[in-house]
Amino acid sequence: MRYPVVIHKDQDSDYGVTVPDLPGCFSAGETMEVALDNVVEAIECHLEGLLFDGEAIPEPHAIEDHQHNPDYADGTWALVTVDLSKLASKAKRINITLPERVLALVDEQAKRDGETRSGLLARAVLDYIGRNKVA
Repeated sequence: MRYPVVIHKDQDSDYGVTVPDLPGCFSAGETMEVALDNVVEAIECHLEGLLFDGEAIPEPHAIEDHQHNPDYADGTWALVTVDLSKLASKAKRINITLPERVLALVDEQAKRDGETRSGLLARAVLDYIGRNKVA
């Protein structure tokens, strides 16, 4: 899953990173690279907290959906990838059977989203479960 983030840098400060789709989720770092690495960890912790509380994982929105917000004025936008298959517990290998065409579609979508097959399947399942909890 790829989340848009906005980076701000004041003259005498580290790079600050905010995740608009996850209110209260932010991070920082001395360099842009470190700041982006740190925000991925912050997002993972934030999402694990949501899962622990039984809440659905928010879908990321396009950068364009957030650019009008004055809180993000003059920021630099980036996309960071979070692998949902790593969240909430130790990963466990399973064996499933899918039709070849379905597996090809999964792999194509995972590649477009910049995530692994496992990450896409985890996100799809969590999204499905979250939607049915609300209904």
